[in-house]
Amino acid sequence: MSNIKLFESRKIRSIWNEEENKWYFSVIDVVAALTDSLNPRDYWYRIKQREKISGIELSTICRQFKLAAPDGKFRETDCSHAEGLLRIIQSIPSPKAEPFKLWLAKVGYERLEEIENPELAGTRMRELYKAKGYSDEWVEKRVRGIAIRDELTNEWKKRGVKEQLEYAILTAERSGEGNSRYHAHPLHLLSNCTRLITK
Repeated sequence: MSNIKLFESRKIRSIWNEEENKWYFSVIDVVAALTDSLNPRDYWYRIKQREKISGIELSTICRQFKLAAPDGKFRETDCSHAEGLLRIIQSIPSPKAEPFKLWLAKVGYERLEEIENPELAGTRMRELYKAKGYSDEWVEKRVRGIAIRDELTNEWKKRGVKEQLEYAILTAERSGEGNSRYHAHPLHLLSNCTRLITK
């Protein structure tokens, strides 16, 4: 299953990888959106070469998938999952990439704080939901739901559930979704992070 997503008002080709249960995105499309380069393929090549000199092999976080090119033909294209894209963005020396780098630094620092003080994660989650306009009642119901979900998945784990697909099937059965099929698309996190930073 392939798809096109919008990122900074630019089209980003994407494809769902069934075996890994992950979305993959065209690196060249993301590079084009963040650099306005006339030749994003060459720009991506130069990024890889520069990082290689530093001892970092960005190609290891990419896979090639056949995606439709502007001429309609399918060509092998470097693609990466959301985590890999966030790493690649760190290597792009562009003012458009800077908000993502700042956001990554902020999120990383907050995560370190939460490791030191786990209660901070719950506090931040409540604040985020309230900032999105949810009522106190809704937020508390959501927090209770997450706690119940954690207890349930821990129980499933004790009973031998190991694979992500097994959890997905049990969750779908529990919620009555049965045969529905939905793949979360993480690109919206990337495209909206600049808005989150400025708040």
